[in-house]
Amino acid sequence: MKTKDEIRKPDGKLGVLIPGIGGAVSTTFLAGVESVRQGLSLPIGSLSQMGTIRLGKRFEYRIPLIKDFVPLANLDDLVFGGWDVFPDNGFQAAIQAGVLKREDLDPVQSFLEDLSPWPAVFNQAYVKNLHGSNVKPQTSYPELVEALKRDIEDFKRINDLSHCIMIWCASTEVYLKPSEVHASLDNFKKGLENNDPNISPSMIYAYVALSSGIPYINGAPNLTVDTPAMIELANQTRTAVAGKDLKTGQTLMKTILAPGIKARALGLSGWYSTNILGNRDGLVLDDKDSYKTKKESKLSVLDTILQPDVYPDLYGNYYHKVAIDYYPPRGDSKEGWDCVDIFGWLGYPMQIKIDFLCRDSILAAPIVLDLILFTDLAQRARMHGIQEWLSFYFKSPQCAANLYPEHDLFIQSMKLKNTLRYLMGEEQITHLGLDYYYPVQ
Repeated sequence: MKTKDEIRKPDGKLGVLIPGIGGAVSTTFLAGVESVRQGLSLPIGSLSQMGTIRLGKRFEYRIPLIKDFVPLANLDDLVFGGWDVFPDNGFQAAIQAGVLKREDLDPVQSFLEDLSPWPAVFNQAYVKNLHGSNVKPQTSYPELVEALKRDIEDFKRINDLSHCIMIWCASTEVYLKPSEVHASLDNFKKGLENNDPNISPSMIYAYVALSSGIPYINGAPNLTVDTPAMIELANQTRTAVAGKDLKTGQTLMKTILAPGIKARALGLSGWYSTNILGNRDGLVLDDKDSYKTKKESKLSVLDTILQPDVYPDLYGNYYHKVAIDYYPPRGDSKEGWDCVDIFGWLGYPMQIKIDFLCRDSILAAPIVLDLILFTDLAQRARMHGIQEWLSFYFKSPQCAANLYPEHDLFIQSMKLKNTLRYLMGEEQITHLGLDYYYPVQ
């Protein structure tokens, strides 16, 4: 790992490769980036663009913008390309998604119209409720691998790109448990040769990216790079990986509220969560197998934060349920409703009610931007393999096999900013503060 002056500068253009480039999240992200580049909007929600970082002691008042502190790629240097099972260009897809108003899309229409998706690698068995026509004709996995590599090489050549990054913004695939084909890189390569049905489309994209030295970010809860085979490949090619499942609505609320309940040593009897969502993501999740993938991701948060084995009297017997219902009239305007039953002094019960009427893609778009810029920074700093410091952005943060994932949003935030301080040779901040009042050895 290199630090500060040894980090490679973000010279040249950065190619951003997006499987699922025609989806609601992708088109909202793309339209937003272009709007910001034209000076029409602010990148609200993006820590990399609008967030600050404290350096040194509080009385020094050194609080630069993160984008002025670390060498991130410039937004003007981002070039976009990607795949989708639907042939609509970016403007048509954004209209279809129905997230952004026409007055926000019109100024970026020509930019979006120039983004036509390449035919995608698609397997109906993995996303049962989508039926797209823009699909690669190749049937064998080795042929699909080569077809994706040609797409990437053409993209790099046409746009004169110095480096690329890939982020999965496509649909949630069906639930898949790790099997023998995922246990090692050799097994995975043999599985590709044999068209093993346990290799999903997202894994084929990830394999192509990592074998080409292109960092891969998993924005969905799919089993993709969180397998021994993919970690072995990432380490072999010294490539960064990050994931998984972008943390947007209801889970974001849980990672904010649950640490507060635990910090005050309040007990939890139960947490019931339900969602209604009407966009294409909701349609995909209307299939029970894709829903199971998402449900596992959303359920994983509370146990890790609350540590029921450590606090059995407070959290040893709570009930946690998550439901997701497809409701077309809502479109991208998701509603997440939570009923939280807690107890306090002498065991007396209390309740917390949350009704989060959010816009899923509006929350996801700045996350996509931050992950692209920070993962590219990691790659230029020689930080290959799992980027756990980016857990802040994920529902199911990927970490080393011998660790448990950190879900507490505030610890995740501290981890992210301390990593940036470390890279730039600044002192880590612990918030101890005693040295302001007493001599501290």
